[in-house]
Amino acid sequence: MTVVNHLLEVFIVKTKKNLALFALTLGATALLAACGGSKSDSSQASSQSAGSSDNFKAVMVADTGGVDDKSFNQGAWEGLLEWGKNNGGKTKGNGVDYILSKAESDYATNLNTAVLNEYNIIFAIGFKLQKAVDEAAKANPDAHFAIIDSVVEQPNVASINYKDHEAAFLAGVAAGLTTKTNKVAFIGGMHGPALDKFEAGFKAGVLAVNPKATVEIQYAESFSDAAKAKSLAEAMYASDVDIIYAAAGGAGLGVFAAAKSIVEANPDRQIWVIGVDQDQQAEGKVNDSRNVTLASTLKGVKQALIKFSEDASKGNYHGGEQVLYGLSDNGVGLTDGQLTNEVKAKVAEYKKAIIDGKQEVPAKP
Repeated sequence: MTVVNHLLEVFIVKTKKNLALFALTLGATALLAACGGSKSDSSQASSQSAGSSDNFKAVMVADTGGVDDKSFNQGAWEGLLEWGKNNGGKTKGNGVDYILSKAESDYATNLNTAVLNEYNIIFAIGFKLQKAVDEAAKANPDAHFAIIDSVVEQPNVASINYKDHEAAFLAGVAAGLTTKTNKVAFIGGMHGPALDKFEAGFKAGVLAVNPKATVEIQYAESFSDAAKAKSLAEAMYASDVDIIYAAAGGAGLGVFAAAKSIVEANPDRQIWVIGVDQDQQAEGKVNDSRNVTLASTLKGVKQALIKFSEDASKGNYHGGEQVLYGLSDNGVGLTDGQLTNEVKAKVAEYKKAIIDGKQEVPAKP
């Protein structure tokens, strides 16, 4: 073997070893890069969804009831405002906001507007937004949604629901024990599974304590048409109904208007309204000595928006989860209002029975 051939052979061997080492190094680098990239993408996604409470933005898309309905939507907006105030002093248009829906056809557009404005969490207020949220969630898998009073089975939607039938049952107990005419009524907003719970629970509560009572059921077919609800209430009061449970959002304000107008004209008339979602004592004030709000069923929408905004801002978004709040965790309830001590005691008795599982409450009519 010549010296040249020997040198050539050594060069080839070394070259093969170097190439093998290079390939091994390159493979390891690629593997590390892949792992590192996955972690980085995950961290980036988490960062985009959570951020810090300083730059985290939350918005709610209201149903047609508006944010000044003294009820459902207003409670949600108050919750978002309170969370914003406690997290950097956020105000409307500066970290927290709402988008109004004048008609159901606005839901999809409003949700898309929220996505385009890169809100970190988008709350849909009301079961009527279910279809629009489902479609928006599918089209925008990186966006984070939460819906109240419905279930959307998507990984980027948190579904928040309430055992409204439990609170409505207590309202029925109060109405059944308070009525003097044995004629009470229910005015709902729009038909749907969420309102079924109010109707069924209320009627069951009335009949549980007063089997002789009758319960008239009517719907305004709107959460904003106060004039329609007022007309329904006037007809009911004219037929000797003396208590109406108004589970109709902003439309329910028409029931209060009807009751107050009747009492102003005839102070001796003993008629009542049971409010919904928030304490509607103020809505029943006739004068300093008279109030027609018998009681109000409560619903923790305000508390839910505070909790879910806070959790999401800290990286604990509840996407894909379904939560259900009831009497046992103070998610729903009934105010004392103008109830007598005897009625309050009976309401407390039934509340305990429901929590203990000794009193069944229907969720459907």
